[in-house]
Amino acid sequence: MRQYETGFLLSPQLTEEEAEAIVQQMAEVIAQRQGQMAKVDKWGKRRTAYPLGKYHDAYYYFFHYEGGPDIPAELARKFRQLDTVLRHLTLVKETQQNMRRKKKPKSKPPTGETAAPDAAEAAEKKEA
Repeated sequence: MRQYETGFLLSPQLTEEEAEAIVQQMAEVIAQRQGQMAKVDKWGKRRTAYPLGKYHDAYYYFFHYEGGPDIPAELARKFRQLDTVLRHLTLVKETQQNMRRKKKPKSKPPTGETAAPDAAEAAEKKEA
């Protein structure tokens, strides 16, 4: 099972109860599709970075869950059906085993002579 994060913005014209009802509906979609909800972040009503239609505020919600690829597809379908959802985005979270490790650059072994001359050699060249 993959880990996902879905963020969505709800219209500010909704009451708190209506917004919670929509969130509950969307959480049920995850449960119906045998997904496991890890966490629900409720940021509440906040100012948006730019106007979304005629709205400058929105209710922010984030779902963190595990499941198959059918869950994000079904959530997106449900979000598109609701006029009160202003924006939504689903991301696949990287797990520790899926993350690529950065390769360290190989250091060159020291050669017989150093690349920089000694201080004594530099002083001799300067005097000459």
